[in-house]
Amino acid sequence: MFQIRETKVQQGEAGGITQQIGATFLPRSALAEKTAAVNKDASFAVEMPGMLMLDTPGHDSFGNLRNRGRSICDIAILVVDITPQTIESLQLLKKEEIPFVVALNKTDKIWKDEDEHSSDFRKFFGFRIEQIKLAFAEQSTNAAIFDENPEVDIANRDPDAVASLVPVSAVTGEGIPDLLKLLVNLTQRGMREELIFSSKVECTILEVKEIEGMGTTIDVILTNGVMKVGDRVVLNGMDGPIDTTVRALLTPQPMRELRIKSAYVHHKEVQAALGVKIFAQHLDKAIAGGPLYVAEDEDEVEYYKDKAKGELNPLNKFIAESGKGVWVQASTLGSLEAPLTFLQHEEIPVADFGLGRIHRKTIVRAANMADKAPQYAVILAFDVEIDAEVAELAQKSGLKVFSALSIYHLRNASKVYMAEVAEAKRQAAMPNAVWPCRLRILQAFTHRDPIILGVDLIEGTLKVGTPVGVLRRDKASGHREIIKLGKITSIEINHKSFAEVKRAQIGAGAAVKIERAPHEAAKLYGRHFDDKDEVVSLLSRMSIETLKSDTFRKEVEMRDWALIKRMKVEQGIQ
Repeated sequence: MFQIRETKVQQGEAGGITQQIGATFLPRSALAEKTAAVNKDASFAVEMPGMLMLDTPGHDSFGNLRNRGRSICDIAILVVDITPQTIESLQLLKKEEIPFVVALNKTDKIWKDEDEHSSDFRKFFGFRIEQIKLAFAEQSTNAAIFDENPEVDIANRDPDAVASLVPVSAVTGEGIPDLLKLLVNLTQRGMREELIFSSKVECTILEVKEIEGMGTTIDVILTNGVMKVGDRVVLNGMDGPIDTTVRALLTPQPMRELRIKSAYVHHKEVQAALGVKIFAQHLDKAIAGGPLYVAEDEDEVEYYKDKAKGELNPLNKFIAESGKGVWVQASTLGSLEAPLTFLQHEEIPVADFGLGRIHRKTIVRAANMADKAPQYAVILAFDVEIDAEVAELAQKSGLKVFSALSIYHLRNASKVYMAEVAEAKRQAAMPNAVWPCRLRILQAFTHRDPIILGVDLIEGTLKVGTPVGVLRRDKASGHREIIKLGKITSIEINHKSFAEVKRAQIGAGAAVKIERAPHEAAKLYGRHFDDKDEVVSLLSRMSIETLKSDTFRKEVEMRDWALIKRMKVEQGIQ
C-alpha cells in the first residue's frame, strides 16, 4: 500500500506488519498519474472520481478485521508472497463471490541479483509463476499473468473465471502501475451499475479508537450518501444502542492513510466513498463492524435503535462466564479482537477488556484476579502505552503485564507465561496424580527394601512415583485385602531409565524399583506376595479427581479411563 500512496504506514507498524485496518482515498488525478507509466499511448482513461482502498491485516488473529474489510469491498487485491506464497484469504473471497486480482509481492527478491533479460532469470521466474498457478489450481482456481489472461471481464463474477496475477514489489514499486490500471479497467468495465452513487447514507464502522486530546473516535467507511456535522447518528454499543450527534468529521490529508497520526482535514460535510474519522460523545463503548445510521427525525432514531438492538455484541463470546481470566487492553476495538481471538484459540479465559492507555483504574479492576485466580492476574496490552507509575502499581498489585506492539510478540509472551503457569500447577498436583496400571511379575531381583522386580505391563501407563500394591481377596469371606508395597522410584528397560512407559514400549519387560515410606512396614517378596499376584497402581478418590482436572485431563487416554473405572470398583473406591 505505501508504494501506492507513497507513505510508509506499514513500516510504522510493529514488525513491519499491518496490525490495524486502514483506508486511503486515491482521487482520479492520483490514479491517472500512477498509471501513466503503462498508459503512454493513452489507450484508457480514468473515468471514476477516485478509488477508496482498505488495508487489512493478514495475520490469522485479525480474521474479524479481514472479514470487515471484505464485507464492504467491491473488488479485492489478494496479496501473495511469491517466495513463498500463501493463499489463506482465497476461499473467503470465492465464497462471497467477490472479484479479485492477485498481487504477487516480493518479486524484487527474485530479480535482485539477476538480469531480468537473461535466459536464466526468465526460466526461474517462469518456474516460480508455474508453482503459484499450481498452488491456486489446488484451491480450484485457475490463474494467469494479467497480460496473458483472456478472461479479465468481471461483470458476470464467474466463479470459474481465470484470476489475473500481477507481479509487484512493495519495495521497488515495480508492477504497481499495472495493478492500478487493471483495477481501474475492471471496475469501469464490469461494475458501473454497482458504483452508482446513492443519496441514502450507507456507513460501516471500521474501528473504535481513543485519540489523545480528542477522546474516543470512530473510523468509518462512508460507501454511499452525504454526512454532515450535526447529523444525529445511531450505532450499536456494548451496553445497547448509542444515540449521539456528529461533532466533527475528519479525513487524512490527500493520499494519506486514515491510521497516520498527522493533521486531519476538518469538513462540514463529506460524500461517499470515503474513509472518515468521526468525533462525537458517548463513543467509548461503540462496536466496530456494524453499520452507523443517520436519523432524520425522532421516529427514525427509535427505529434505528430497535434495529441496533438486534445486533449482538460480537465481543461477548470472548468473556468467561466464570468471571475468571486475564485482562486485555488494546488501542482500538479492531486491535482488541486479535488478542481475544488467539486467547480463545489457546483456551485462556478472559475476564474483561478495555481500550486505550492503561490507567490506575484499569490496574485496580484487573488486580481483583490476584485473589480470585492468581494464575490469571495478567494484563495483555496490545499497542498501548503504560506509564512507569502505572507499571509499578501493577507489580505491587501482583499483576503480570505483557505489552507488545506486534500481535506475534504478544501471543508468544502470553503462551510462554501460561505454559509456565500450567507446568507449575502440574508439578504441584503431580503427587496426587496416579495413572492406572496392571503389572505381571516376571521375576524378583531383590526381595525387600527396596524391592526390584522384572515386570510386564499388562495394561495402562507405568510412571515413576506411582504408588503400587497387591490386591487379594479371601475366598471364604470374600474380604478384599490391599497390600501396599510403596512407590515406584525408577523404571529401566535394557538398562535405560524412563520416567513413563506405555504398553508398546515394554517389549521383553522392565525392571522397576519399589521403595516404601519410612512409616510403612516392610513387605517381603515370597511371604507377602509372589509372582502369582498382579501389582497394580493404588488409586484414591483424590487421585481420580486430579486426573479429571484441566491440568491432566488431556494427558489421560481413553483406555486409561476405562481401566480406572474397573480398578475403582476392584479397590472399593466410592
